Amino acid sequence: MLTPTKRIRRTPFSLKIESQVKGITVYNHMILPTIFKDAEEDCRHLKSEVQVWDVSVQRQVEIVGPDAAKLLEILTPRNVKNMNPNKCLYAPMVNQNGGMINDPVLLRVDEDRYWISIADSDVLLWVSGIAAALKLDVKVTEPSVAPLAIQGPKSRILMKRIFGNEMDYFSYFDLRKLKFGKHTLNIARTGWSKQGGFEIYVEGTEYADDLWEELFSNGKDLNIRPGCPNQIERIESGLLSYGSDMTIANSPFECGLGRFCEIDANSTCIGFESLQSIAQTGPSKVLRYFDIKGDKVPFCHDHWPIFNDKKVGEVTSGVFSTEFNTNVAIGIVEVGYAIEGTKLQVLIDDKLRDAFVRERPFNPKLKPFI
Repeated sequence: MLTPTKRIRRTPFSLKIESQVKGITVYNHMILPTIFKDAEEDCRHLKSEVQVWDVSVQRQVEIVGPDAAKLLEILTPRNVKNMNPNKCLYAPMVNQNGGMINDPVLLRVDEDRYWISIADSDVLLWVSGIAAALKLDVKVTEPSVAPLAIQGPKSRILMKRIFGNEMDYFSYFDLRKLKFGKHTLNIARTGWSKQGGFEIYVEGTEYADDLWEELFSNGKDLNIRPGCPNQIERIESGLLSYGSDMTIANSPFECGLGRFCEIDANSTCIGFESLQSIAQTGPSKVLRYFDIKGDKVPFCHDHWPIFNDKKVGEVTSGVFSTEFNTNVAIGIVEVGYAIEGTKLQVLIDDKLRDAFVRERPFNPKLKPFI
């Protein structure tokens, strides 16, 4: 049981879901649900129906001011020049050594107003420090924004009932402003699953309850449920978790994110020289997916060593998949052992198990809407 404290913040939707949640964790100093019924049932429902996720933990770092675009170019190796206000950008952030600080999504919500939608690390402190050190004309804050993720193959049906036919015209990573009553909401076709969906950026608390009730009243015949990011589905889909699958010790090139490092177009970013060097020589280890044989694996609380006579890597996330009837995993392995089909061994609970390397996740494609 988690001891209540002011340091661990609740969300505008906590009272809506507390009685239904069976597992929680702390993420960006806030409460994040992890299980409602059980992991396998939550996964099955996500893949067939529609869920509403309280992902208020996905905090926004807001940058406002004349130097906002300049600061973004310093923060990420992604080319953010002339960023389209109708598109989100996945944009890794690195330190001076090319180590991953975070892997956020960027949103341009107004002309000189940007949101960095972050994974679990204290990006606000990093961005504030850089802005202050460089004396940039910006204001860096954490706004009162609580995202709701509408995920699952029936998510578009639900969203159309509330926001209209414009939902038919959202491409992946599109960002639009749509009306809910008298309020204007930023809505993106994004979310931490491959089951299709949207994210609604709820500003403040004035309409939070009304929006929640509207979603659930319109989704009764769609078998709507509250939900949360699902470990089984995200590992099957190859969705990486910052802090688990990658940390500040890893470069984007190790994590398969090199395509988002557009260093030829952005030489002003922090870590430019380090990233350029890694891009030229190649990383010594890379992220891969694994098919681990044997009985169901336990939850991966600690990294599992990978061996080929000697230690050659680590499994960072692993779980049993009912859909694929095997243990699916993500990990980092030396490049010499990263070829598709390579047989390795993983040490789990003092026992070695055979594991086979996969270069692509088990479920690589975004699922179409119903």
